[in-house]
Amino acid sequence: MVSKLRNLFGRGETAEDPVCHMTVDVGKAPGGTHVHEGRTYYFCGPGCRVAFSKEPEAYLSGEKQAEM
Repeated sequence: MVSKLRNLFGRGETAEDPVCHMTVDVGKAPGGTHVHEGRTYYFCGPGCRVAFSKEPEAYLSGEKQAEM
């Protein structure tokens, strides 16, 4: 629902940060991006990007997740 509201108010496409599950604007991802197996992932901050780059499969499988 949040992404639908953002699109209504002129914001771009969004994605979910695979580490902390925050919604990220793909056009302005504060944490940058990381490509894993041909897919681009977007991050809320550099810490999430670094954590994901070290163990992408663990975050994608749900084995690991950020503790907020």
